Amino acid sequence: MWATPNADQAGKPLLILLHGYGANENDLLSLAEMLPDAFAVASVRAPLDLGSGFSWFPLTAALDFSIDAVTRAADHLETWLDGIRANHSSVTLLGFSQGMAMATTLLRRRPSDYAAVVGLSGFVVDVGSSTELGAQDDLLSGSVPFFWGRDQQDPVIPADKIDYTMAWLRPHVKLTKVLYTGMWHGINAQEIGHVGEFLTHEVLKG
Repeated sequence: MWATPNADQAGKPLLILLHGYGANENDLLSLAEMLPDAFAVASVRAPLDLGSGFSWFPLTAALDFSIDAVTRAADHLETWLDGIRANHSSVTLLGFSQGMAMATTLLRRRPSDYAAVVGLSGFVVDVGSSTELGAQDDLLSGSVPFFWGRDQQDPVIPADKIDYTMAWLRPHVKLTKVLYTGMWHGINAQEIGHVGEFLTHEVLKG
């Protein structure tokens, strides 16, 4: 779903919004009004139908979770992105919760494809160094700007995922990390203001 009219999309930097587990493409679309209007903004629906919403892959604690499920979702997104990428000057990813896991998976696979990544109240999937995806981490030089915002009291993302995410982000991206109080597992106006500043500095002026 596009927040930007068709006639205004061509040539603009592209910002892709990736929703969290159990949500849909409408969940983050309202953020477009609070972010720089220099971007063409599209929000994408995850491929797995949960009935009340959608997910990119099964929850990591679920019996049907696998790294293959994560990479299949990445294939789904990359196929769509490859069809529209040429219409835009750059591509930036913004993912919330499980959407951040998806954004970082795309970054790991093809780091040169993205101008920047924004992760909100989410995590990086621990794929292990022995997998093909984990082996590709060596392609990341630490130069891709990455904004990670979260509340330390987030009740949804467990501590082990936060620890892995921090350990992974530090050597692999150009990290901007901001902590918020009272946001829990969500997004607040202060954070979106910071995201707008980050996108302006790192993508529009970078």
